[in-house]
Amino acid sequence: MFDARLTEDAPSGGHRSPARDASTPPKKPVVVVLHQPHSTPGHIGRWLREQGYPLDIRKPRYGDPLPETLEAHAGAVIFGGPMSANDRDDFILAETRWIDVALKEQRPFLGVCLGAQMLARHLGARVGFHHDDHVEIGYLPIRATDEGRRVCAWPERFYQWHREGFELPSGGVLLAEGGPGAAFENQAFRYGPAAVGLQFHAEITFAQVHRWTGMSRHRLVLKGARPRHEHIHGHFHHAPHVHAWLDAFLSRWLEGRLDQAEPASSASAGVPEPR
Repeated sequence: MFDARLTEDAPSGGHRSPARDASTPPKKPVVVVLHQPHSTPGHIGRWLREQGYPLDIRKPRYGDPLPETLEAHAGAVIFGGPMSANDRDDFILAETRWIDVALKEQRPFLGVCLGAQMLARHLGARVGFHHDDHVEIGYLPIRATDEGRRVCAWPERFYQWHREGFELPSGGVLLAEGGPGAAFENQAFRYGPAAVGLQFHAEITFAQVHRWTGMSRHRLVLKGARPRHEHIHGHFHHAPHVHAWLDAFLSRWLEGRLDQAEPASSASAGVPEPR
């Protein structure tokens, strides 16, 4: 069920998808799993479209089936949602089991927030709340590990919106951890060369920041949540650096090269305008 429609997060102006050479075969689509009626894949979806990857959007929560194999796909992304990876809903259980398709076929898999927690649970790690009910909501500092810095340069902050975190699964390689005083230590990990879980929301757009903070104000009074004005002002400062990171990171991810060191000459990237 390919989604060729433009959304609020689709390219516009100078950010249109590049024209494809007629002699170049089309790229395989990427499975995109979303969890709410009006969810969008944000800047990750934008980047994939700009690189020529069609989006095969699936919403198992609303009855969409997941492909039995990823042979016809370039990879898969499971995004976040207000539910928990510990929930016993049929679609949560089905999505968590389905991750095994990507792992067994060695296809690039990316889990974002809930998707990362599903990956961790699938690999046998614990997912749960902070012992003192702290949350991470807003632009918060992270620290790349040595393994993370081998992949690419990392910005200082990413957008967070979660009440639960995950343990590092056996065989997982930690790529980034929380900054000083972080509620949750593990922020990004890889499993093998092409499966990765990101606790933070690198896909976030300005429209999403406005929508999330406007519609879920009750979350902004939880322990550790940042006030709404910091989310909005922080996006203009931090999002351009996150977008530059996305370009480097997603390229390595789709190529299955997250376990290989990046040449020093390509460790940094230009900073685009915030969107």
